[in-house]
Amino acid sequence: MAKLSEKIGYGFGDMSSSMFWKIFTYYLPFFYSQVFGLSLGEAATLLLITKLWDALFDPLMGIIADRTKTRYGKYRPYLLWMAIPFAIMGVFTFITPAFSHGWKLFYAYASYILMMTVYSGINVPYGAMLGVVSDDAQERTVFSSYRMFFAYGGSFLALAIFEPVRDFFGGMNSTLAWTLTMVVVGAICAVLFYFCFRMTREHVVPVFKKEKNSIGKDCMALLSNRPWWILLVAAIAALLFNSIRGGVAAYFFKDYVGQLNSLGMGLTLSCGMFLAIGEIANMVGVVLAVPISKKIGKRDTYVMAMIGSGILSIVFYYMPQNLLGVWCLLVLQVVISAFAGMTFPLLWSMYADVSDYSEYKNGRSSTGLIFSSSSMAQKFGGAFGSALILWILAAFSYNTAQNAVQASATLNGLNLMMSWIPAVGCVIAAIAVAFYPLSEGKLKSISSELDVRRNREGASL
Repeated sequence: MAKLSEKIGYGFGDMSSSMFWKIFTYYLPFFYSQVFGLSLGEAATLLLITKLWDALFDPLMGIIADRTKTRYGKYRPYLLWMAIPFAIMGVFTFITPAFSHGWKLFYAYASYILMMTVYSGINVPYGAMLGVVSDDAQERTVFSSYRMFFAYGGSFLALAIFEPVRDFFGGMNSTLAWTLTMVVVGAICAVLFYFCFRMTREHVVPVFKKEKNSIGKDCMALLSNRPWWILLVAAIAALLFNSIRGGVAAYFFKDYVGQLNSLGMGLTLSCGMFLAIGEIANMVGVVLAVPISKKIGKRDTYVMAMIGSGILSIVFYYMPQNLLGVWCLLVLQVVISAFAGMTFPLLWSMYADVSDYSEYKNGRSSTGLIFSSSSMAQKFGGAFGSALILWILAAFSYNTAQNAVQASATLNGLNLMMSWIPAVGCVIAAIAVAFYPLSEGKLKSISSELDVRRNREGASL
């Protein structure tokens, strides 16, 4: 049994990653199109290309991590090596240089590509650690729950402080204020990753066949892994759901809710408050994930939660455009977020199970490659989600001018992007995971067999 301090320490890692991830997802499209000075089309293409690069780099990083050997383990040392570069690049991403438009666009590409490269350099090994912190499937679910609880805690912290700190430094229209806010956030993230490194350990040494470790064989084993393909589809769809709903929220509150406020509705609900409350509800969902999955299994819990998120997202669209309707949106946000909060610890725990399944079937766990390719799927979902936000906004004729009043068709488009459009992602994810074959009984059988193999392998060394 792993120590409680290790589970908390492991949670600190995703607390750090999630602070950056949520800021990039929720505020970077807005920053590029409203503050930095890019058009919606330029910002959409930028986010798509840079995140696709990030996604493609993930498997390479996983292969590198799988072949790393240090006294700290395979994956853990990257938490120490990359913590400071991670914080620095976060700051550089939110700098607006006094360049011509063409050079500003070049700077945006260069800074964000470097940011995403560093993000993979620390986050891929961190994710892969879940496969080596314990050899017990249920304990890995607990580790994953700690991870996601702290992740949502980090998201809440980032969203709760981002706008107040930015306003303290000069407000939404001050380019320096965005940069200084990221200095504060980056410093917190670096410290969290350091504590993650100090408080965790790698306890499992996966068994490999006694033959030269071939990258090609690792990749072939991955491509023949049916449960991994199922989770790949689910991860992309789930990230589309989350990135679209989260990424359009700043626009939704600026224009849809903001217009109601201008009519004297007396609204006090801000985008930051809406998103931060959602993160608290996510944390509640994480806490519920373990006891519910113990009763009905990981697969059924995931499917149930995704269906619930999708249905309530559709209900979101039909709320009346008045003060009561806006507060109903907040209630829906709480319940939707609680459902969504159940899914991510289950998903990451299932990835660790897939790693065991690969070791059982092929004699090669390739933990880093499996987790990095899974992270790649999330990056693809996030990439297309972020780009889709801006492309759909352009399709609905969104006016990027400051203080512009949006047309009714544009406002309806914003509402669709908070409801029907992301709900499609929920449906796809639920259908995919319904076919996931690794039941709790199957996993117990696999775990028992792997224990025998690992003990036999250890005795032969």
